Amino acid sequence: MHMPPDPDLDSIVTRPPGDQAESLWQLLDPPQWPISYQDLPQGTALVGGAVRDGLLGRLATRPDLDLVVPVEAIGLAQTLARLHGGTVVVLDRERSIARLVLRGWTVDLARQEGATLAADLQRRDYSINAIALTLPAGRAGAVLVDPCHGLQDLAAGRLRALSEANLLDDPLRMLRGMRLAGDLGLPIDSQSGSWIREHRARLTQVAPERVLAELERMAASPSGHQGLAQALDYGLLEPWLAGDAPLLGAALPLAALTPDQALARQALARGLSPEETLTALPVARLALLFDAASLGRLQASRRLQKRVGSLHHWLKRLQGPGIGGSLERLGEDDRFALQIDLESDLPALLLHLEASQAETALGRWRDHDDPLFHPAAPMDGHSLQQQLQLPAGPLLGQLLHYLKRERAMGRLPAQNHDQALIRAKAKSWLQERAREVA
Repeated sequence: MHMPPDPDLDSIVTRPPGDQAESLWQLLDPPQWPISYQDLPQGTALVGGAVRDGLLGRLATRPDLDLVVPVEAIGLAQTLARLHGGTVVVLDRERSIARLVLRGWTVDLARQEGATLAADLQRRDYSINAIALTLPAGRAGAVLVDPCHGLQDLAAGRLRALSEANLLDDPLRMLRGMRLAGDLGLPIDSQSGSWIREHRARLTQVAPERVLAELERMAASPSGHQGLAQALDYGLLEPWLAGDAPLLGAALPLAALTPDQALARQALARGLSPEETLTALPVARLALLFDAASLGRLQASRRLQKRVGSLHHWLKRLQGPGIGGSLERLGEDDRFALQIDLESDLPALLLHLEASQAETALGRWRDHDDPLFHPAAPMDGHSLQQQLQLPAGPLLGQLLHYLKRERAMGRLPAQNHDQALIRAKAKSWLQERAREVA
């Protein structure tokens, strides 16, 4: 049931049994913050993720600090930078929001919207994000401020949007809700779900770069498969999906958009290191849903379009007749092309292969001298030009590609070894090309 915000002051100051506010303050460990809270103006409050995660017992070692201040936030951020160092980034000049980055911490400062802290909190997205912890001042300790009953929703284990109007004020909040629900393991309450389904088309009004940033954050999360699955279910991604995305989701063993087949779990089963998983997991998830063209519509960088688009292409190709997801069943042309395209991102592909096949491939990929998994020409272009008296141009590039492939397939020795054989191969290829042209 949707509960409207209660403006009564007594109802928004919360001191649970055991002084939960003081416990949370101690858990946040202010002496470790990169700035002194005593340098902040009276009336400053910590809001958002750090408060929520602290109450849930899942606070990060260096939580992002989101502070609401009763003064101009940009000027305050610049003053704090002079006192403590760091870099100030202006996020929203009109609303006076700035970010201070220093010593591995991120501190966001925003000018309070509305006459009171309660009014500011009532403008937020979900009730569990609308809980504030006021900073101690004088003899007064920290106090939890909860005008929207977020503590009650945390206790009940649900994600509830504050209002339909708040979602429409920034439709990206609908997609953010999918991420929060997945990351926190909280179901979206029925009223909030109805609003999201009804207004899902409004997400196209959001700057595509912001949509992409939220999707990338979701894809990188350990529980990102759940957020993406919900976003699909609610129809939020339809405007950007690759035309064959439903086929991918249904046909690959990676119906890994389901919790019991999470790609994060598959990464562990295939022996990927934490660092390899961190790089592979977001690309592996995004490639299930998007190709290069759909990411282009989201204003993704060319590099991301290439990485995700190439993986998407090869996931489709591995579904082809007679291949059955096996690298060994690819023809020589395809296998070499795959290694060229996915040299850096092969672990992302291995998440979608059988564990036994992935283990062998991963071992070879980790060997940077493996000629197939890390294709390299046996002779550099400058040496070829000198020895064969070739001009720079497309023909030289095609010859290097041919020699790279011959080495990858074991028909040439390691780089710069037996140059007579390499020259003989190159001359033979050039003669064949000349006959074809003639």
